[in-house]
Amino acid sequence: MADETTDKPPATDAVPAPPAPVPAPKGERKGGGKGGKGEKRADKKAKTEAPVDDTPAPPPRLLVRYRQEVVSKLRTELGIQNTLALPRLRKVVLNMGVGDGHKNKPRLEAAVRDLSIIAGQHAVITRARKSVASFHLREGMAIGCKVTLRGARMWEFVDRLVTLAIPRIRDFRGLDPDAFDGRGNYSLGLSEQLLFPEITIESLQHELGMDVTIVTNARSDSSARALLRALGFPFRRN
Repeated sequence: MADETTDKPPATDAVPAPPAPVPAPKGERKGGGKGGKGEKRADKKAKTEAPVDDTPAPPPRLLVRYRQEVVSKLRTELGIQNTLALPRLRKVVLNMGVGDGHKNKPRLEAAVRDLSIIAGQHAVITRARKSVASFHLREGMAIGCKVTLRGARMWEFVDRLVTLAIPRIRDFRGLDPDAFDGRGNYSLGLSEQLLFPEITIESLQHELGMDVTIVTNARSDSSARALLRALGFPFRRN
């Protein structure tokens, strides 16, 4: 009788290894293939992203007027032919004081909000530089806010100041032509922020005035006065 065990393979306890996984294509590894989460996120992101408009903004209206009209007028009036030597605006500083800002925080926050809306730029809080005992003031206390404007925002603010804010002053009889500091810089005070149409009566919480300082590169007050008058500032005639 033949031995049947010789026809059977030898018994073993080894388990055959599973086949190696096939790597997914590079574009489908994280998204789970077509219709996966990665592709859905990409489609959603593409739909929500707005197209970028690279068209440059037009120059401010007052700046265009300065280049086209004021420059030639100042050349004739001041007798200066070099355009770079003519007086021009450098910056505008807006300052709003809040005397009890260190005690009344909501009033200080309202002043910062209103000044930021008027200037189109975030206002910074100003603090006392030294202690004054008679005013119960200590160094570092918040006393107001300010904004410094340059470039296009400066020209736009001056345009709104001349055409919108100053004509709304009550019993206005002209700006003081002698309010220069001797170095070509002019300062004026506004009694309330409602002079600017950006601030409405409904949003007004505290009525506060502000100081506006217009800094020029003029070497004399007469040249700075000629510049501001040409830009439309209504000075009072003595």
